[in-house]
Amino acid sequence: MSAFVVDASVAVKWFFPEAHEADALRLVRGRHDLLVPDVFFSEFGNTLWKRLRRRETTPAVATRAIDELSRLFFQVHPSQALVPLALDLATRFDRSVYDSMYLAVAVLRHCPVVTADRRLHDALAEGPLRSHILWVADVP
Repeated sequence: MSAFVVDASVAVKWFFPEAHEADALRLVRGRHDLLVPDVFFSEFGNTLWKRLRRRETTPAVATRAIDELSRLFFQVHPSQALVPLALDLATRFDRSVYDSMYLAVAVLRHCPVVTADRRLHDALAEGPLRSHILWVADVP
């Protein structure tokens, strides 16, 4: 069984039609361990809020997405323990601490972060963290 850290940019594709939706769904349909820092849930909620604000979805659809997300199993890593490593990664690689929380889980668990955030992916794909970043379309 493979382990992947999943960021909110990927998780939102499980519930809304967008580019790379089928790629993202391979994570939940496959036999994978899905790991997240606990900030994943607030980032997911914030993404729903943005869609509601832009009138791209309805409150009922957003609520259903939250309910369905809660039925999935994640290995959740508390952010308090991740902050020192996340801050170090953020400083060394010029990424936000929020993005670096996912990277910290990936580094500690020796697996990649799956992302649909092109800026994050491209910033790390050629450097020393390249084994810890995976573009959503490249999910096996």
